[in-house]
Amino acid sequence: MIDAVLIQQCADRALTPEIVEMFIERAGSQDPLAITVRSGNRIVLVPKPTTPDEALSLIRDNLGRNTVRVGITQYPAGLGIIEAGQLKPDLIDACENIRMGTALFAKVYRIVTTWYGSPTAKDVLPQVFDDAIIAWQTGYFEGTAVFRADGPDDVKLAQPELLRRDGADTQAGLPENEAEFAVPAEDVTSDANKAGIRIDLTGIGGSP
Repeated sequence: MIDAVLIQQCADRALTPEIVEMFIERAGSQDPLAITVRSGNRIVLVPKPTTPDEALSLIRDNLGRNTVRVGITQYPAGLGIIEAGQLKPDLIDACENIRMGTALFAKVYRIVTTWYGSPTAKDVLPQVFDDAIIAWQTGYFEGTAVFRADGPDDVKLAQPELLRRDGADTQAGLPENEAEFAVPAEDVTSDANKAGIRIDLTGIGGSP
């Protein structure tokens, strides 16, 4: 469990600490050095980093050909980066990762809530949150690249007690057995059509 004090100090104020905890539980990681690499819908097996330097090296090695998610919030590493050299250690700092990730998720959540017409019915709100989690994991919602889209600022988000329900899937939108979709890193090759592009943003909705 992520330290409640860390969440209180670092998370975006648009989200309550309880919603931040739910977001991290559903779509994030307990490990600030957690790196998830995907090639399309498949997970690329990569060595688990044990130091910040190893984590940054792993991120740099995969940016440009794979989708890379980083840290406690599984933040999209390539967002807003033109060249791999622009990558900053902030991504793997626990507080900064929570700050950036929750701010971006709050925008995604507002986009999804607006699409639903800002509902208030208790039986609908968990589905809105589920879809926001899936949008975070995929980078898209109803054809919209949510990370680069302009998000509304005045949307009221549901309170956490209205979102909880028994039997909720803890990894919405992901395969039940990710091992079946995993491929070794050495088996993944760069797409020649992307040779002139350092960062592949297709999986994260592009840069703002």
